[in-house]
Amino acid sequence: MSFKLFPSRFALLKAFIGLFLVLSFLVRLTFLIWNFSEVDMGFFALGNTFFIGFLFDIATISFFAIPYLIYLVIFPKRFYGNVVDKIITYFGFSIGVLILFFSFFGEITFWDEFERRFNFIAVDYLIYTYEVVKNINESYPLPILISGMIILVLGSILLVYKMDYFRRTFSSETTFRPKLVAAIPWVILVVICSIFLTNKQADFSENRYNNELAKSGIYSFFSAFRNNELPYSEFYKTIPQEEAYTTVKESYSDSNTTFVNSRENSIYRYMKNSDSLSNPVRPNVIFICIESLSGDFLKAFGNEDSITPTLDSLVNNSLFFENLYATGTRTVRGMEAITLSIPPTPGRSIVKRKNNQGLFTIGEVFKQQGYERNFFYGGDGYFDNMNTYFGGNGFNIIDRGRGFLLDKSITATRTNIEDDEVTFENAWGVCDMDIYNKVLKEADKAHNLGKPFFDFVMTTSNHKPYTYPEGDIDIPSGTGRNGAVKYTDYAIGEFIKKAKQKPWFENTVFVIMSDHCASSAGRWELDVKNYHIPALIFNLPNKAPEKINRLSSQIDVFPTLFSLLKWDYKSNLLGKNILEMTPKDERAFIGNYRKLGYLKDNKVLILDEQANANFYSWNPTTNSLKSIPSDQTFEDNGISFYQVADDLYRNGGLKLSDE
Repeated sequence: MSFKLFPSRFALLKAFIGLFLVLSFLVRLTFLIWNFSEVDMGFFALGNTFFIGFLFDIATISFFAIPYLIYLVIFPKRFYGNVVDKIITYFGFSIGVLILFFSFFGEITFWDEFERRFNFIAVDYLIYTYEVVKNINESYPLPILISGMIILVLGSILLVYKMDYFRRTFSSETTFRPKLVAAIPWVILVVICSIFLTNKQADFSENRYNNELAKSGIYSFFSAFRNNELPYSEFYKTIPQEEAYTTVKESYSDSNTTFVNSRENSIYRYMKNSDSLSNPVRPNVIFICIESLSGDFLKAFGNEDSITPTLDSLVNNSLFFENLYATGTRTVRGMEAITLSIPPTPGRSIVKRKNNQGLFTIGEVFKQQGYERNFFYGGDGYFDNMNTYFGGNGFNIIDRGRGFLLDKSITATRTNIEDDEVTFENAWGVCDMDIYNKVLKEADKAHNLGKPFFDFVMTTSNHKPYTYPEGDIDIPSGTGRNGAVKYTDYAIGEFIKKAKQKPWFENTVFVIMSDHCASSAGRWELDVKNYHIPALIFNLPNKAPEKINRLSSQIDVFPTLFSLLKWDYKSNLLGKNILEMTPKDERAFIGNYRKLGYLKDNKVLILDEQANANFYSWNPTTNSLKSIPSDQTFEDNGISFYQVADDLYRNGGLKLSDE
């Protein structure tokens, strides 16, 4: 008996595998054309991209094939082609084809947003279907896409039918043994892929686009589903724990810092910022965290489109940080960096993890100074676990709730943005002007009660579908990113105009900073320029406007503010006062959920989950990386901060202290 990988009973399986491989190739080719200028087009680079991609496609379809293979093997020969067989076969094939087209369409929309294959962000999107589906509906012609997908599914089924695959499957005379023998290679392939094949093995090139093209979207999705948390000590290059803590603690050795217990693996310390020349001040603080505002949108960084006139004006009337970098590529990563003042940890943001309540955040410092703490969000803070995180760390919640309740263990109050307070709303929430009007209203209440307040305001308008109220700016709503940026800037301007009319304005400091850039995609492991964000502190008492060019991070902004306000406080924050940084102190932390970057002196250390430590020189003009020999001291310093940050979360070192 000769061996056949696809005996006649497996005819439809052969058609399904062929359809998947063709569609996957077309999607890969589409992405190649889409980002043609970014892809390494060398013969071997391109050849490897498609060859590795084909191997991942085979691995992916082997998993898909197993359920149908089981059915084919166990279904008795005497019942081939009967009513039950036809119903199961037609239904199963139709569902399979629908899943293929749905996933490929999903990949295209995901690539449009992130220029990556599916990753853990796509896994998160499964949880928040309301916002995601609504966003897709507002960003794309969904009825046309769905109609087109259905037509393609029906067309594929008809083509397979016309090519006689169904008839050959139902009229087959294949017995049990040939079916079993033909199924064994697929089972072996699945076992091998499950044990030995990982998504990171597609990262063969220094060019990120080639690596992403080589992957299979569906395989990437399930890989992300299994690996959305990455304990640093298990996956990344490490140094002895004591050495890591010593290195980090030595970086905070100054006259203002006293560690509570210098021998423990802890960074808990007393910060002294008061002096005999000036007393502590306690103004209200309103922090505006702007969605997706890249540094290069501002005129100060060379933009000539005049889309940020308000921020451009504030640049010259504030403490403006010219050389500051976001730690990550998502809102929750920015929130983590800002509130915990901590370098990024691998995997998902701490905002979305378990054991993320009762932590030492910047809110705790405000609490020590007698402040009311509030978190404002124009959508439902259930999204991305924001309400649980902020509510569980002492903030009151003001959001556009749709009925999702806070965890019963959370004692924070929750205030809804009511319908009569909303003039415009899209998938992500109310427009920025509506959320600012709510901030003004709540600030009036707090002022009347005589209690200082700290407001963390998360905006939403600068996000696809880029829609906002018509008539406020000269760019029509929904036409693109520039319009969203200009509306975002306009809303800030109107907010500050209204705030200036309030009795509490003179005693209020405004901190404005982006959560992350509009895009982090690039050809390098980490594209440094795509982490550069604007940050400023406006209306500071007794502080003249100044432009600060020291290399710094999101995690440093609030420790800098606390120092300027002359506050003495207990701290578990890893950020530093930017104004007191020496060239030796300057550094920035950047990363995504897998890669962790340590930037200093135009050099970048990039750590990955394969325990690699790659060292580059960075050219800011061309935003390019060039491999250079490793610097052991530089490497150990970078590893120390990331190793300590992850250990603090996992050993409870970020928790509030009883001291």
